[in-house]
Amino acid sequence: MMNNDRNDSHHQMSESMDGHGGMNHSSSGEVPEALQQEENPKFGEGDKAIIEADHMKGMEGATATIAGAYDTTAYAVTFEPTDGGEPVENHKWVIHEELNNAGEGSLQPGDTAEIDATHMEGMEGATATIDRAERTTVYMVDFTTTGGEEVTNHKWLTESELRSQ
Repeated sequence: MMNNDRNDSHHQMSESMDGHGGMNHSSSGEVPEALQQEENPKFGEGDKAIIEADHMKGMEGATATIAGAYDTTAYAVTFEPTDGGEPVENHKWVIHEELNNAGEGSLQPGDTAEIDATHMEGMEGATATIDRAERTTVYMVDFTTTGGEEVTNHKWLTESELRSQ
């Protein structure tokens, strides 16, 4: 759905770089239709920020350019990939709009929902168990890892995972 040929080589490279088999750190930039832009984000589109998260090797300390800011609930989730891979624990982040039939309100730890996202192989269609829920602004960002890998439209970083330069 959101994968494209451009991401295939990135996908293979990132798998070997970070040990997260099948991670797709870049994306097409498409966002779920129901996702609302944040009206007054701490970081606006085009702003620069330092990443303080380690979702992948080379991310922490990299300078991000904000590609989008959205108001939602971000979830850390555990799921068994649909392709039979090893269970994925505490994956950060899947947003509310990337869960099928999640309803209007935020889900709570222990709740389950079907994932409608392609951040990694075997994710789409998997049943997620919510480990943590955080109402926040999430950011889509472009950055170059500290190892030199270009990442575009990375989904998602929370506001607390970014700091001003």
